[in-house]
Amino acid sequence: MADKVQGPKSYFPSIEKKYGEPIDYWMTQLDSVKDDKHMEQVNWLKSEFGMGHGHANAVVAVYRQDHGL
Repeated sequence: MADKVQGPKSYFPSIEKKYGEPIDYWMTQLDSVKDDKHMEQVNWLKSEFGMGHGHANAVVAVYRQDHGL
């Protein structure tokens, strides 16, 4: 039996469904603001792409973890 995905990644299926792009797309978009702070990146996703706060926060959290930020 597969373990249930928990934490920020548990939002990924609904993010992909709602915004019509794979998670890799959002990770690539964040490369353009990689030097910004966490909340600056969250606010950027919200303002540039209309992403909701919870979804933006989840994407940024995983991005920062994967990039050692």
